[in-house]
Amino acid sequence: GYGELPTAVNITWSSINFKTILKWQPKPSGYFYTVEIHGRTSDVKRKCILTSETECDVTDVLRNVKETYTAHILSVKPAEMDNFEEPPFAVSETFTPYSQTIIGKPEIEDYSQKGSKLNVMFKDPLTPYIFPNGSFLSIQDIFQHDLEYKLYYWKDQSSGKKDVTTKSHNFEVTVDSGKNYCFYVQGIIPSRRENRSGQESTVLCTSVGRSILDEYGTEVFIILAVIAVAVITLAIVLPVVLCKRKKAKKARAEREKELLNGV
Repeated sequence: GYGELPTAVNITWSSINFKTILKWQPKPSGYFYTVEIHGRTSDVKRKCILTSETECDVTDVLRNVKETYTAHILSVKPAEMDNFEEPPFAVSETFTPYSQTIIGKPEIEDYSQKGSKLNVMFKDPLTPYIFPNGSFLSIQDIFQHDLEYKLYYWKDQSSGKKDVTTKSHNFEVTVDSGKNYCFYVQGIIPSRRENRSGQESTVLCTSVGRSILDEYGTEVFIILAVIAVAVITLAIVLPVVLCKRKKAKKARAEREKELLNGV
């Protein structure tokens, strides 16, 4: 009967850019799980009915991203699904997508460094939700003015990091002309108490006036120094060796001449 079935434990919400996966334990044996999503102001919706998995993609039933939800994970046997008896279930912590989903990595579209100006252009992460025309909503479409971005930048091979904030999709900052800079972009939601900072974009570096030493570091310098010392040593030693051989050859020739004259 239902009373003998174990209920789910370790229930967690995992959400990035509003794609939300519900996870729990243990793996069922001899029974199944059914997930019910309860909103404070919305109807109950069922997902992953009679699943033997321990995770469920609930993204499409969380479209009202400012609603607060709880998940009921029911432990059921197929024959008893239509019974009037309520199956045992476990309840998750509450989850509000708007305030809890993690902001994913922005994508750097283009960047350039001309003189003392570093320009960086980037794109918002996309969400799983779709406009009527079939295109995906970006996180900017959902968060609007609550979302801003930070550019962190620093002189290549330096630890001094600076940052600047924007609500647009490009940065222009003043840097030292002729010096290379590295940078990354990160989404920020200042109004949040938790998960204020999103995932960091890929770190990229400019290559203005980048020399072979900038590119490969001290290893190349050491190799070049060894080669230079070898060349200088060879330039000094080789003439000395050749001179000694020439003198030895001359001396041998004179001895041979003396021996012939003596005969």
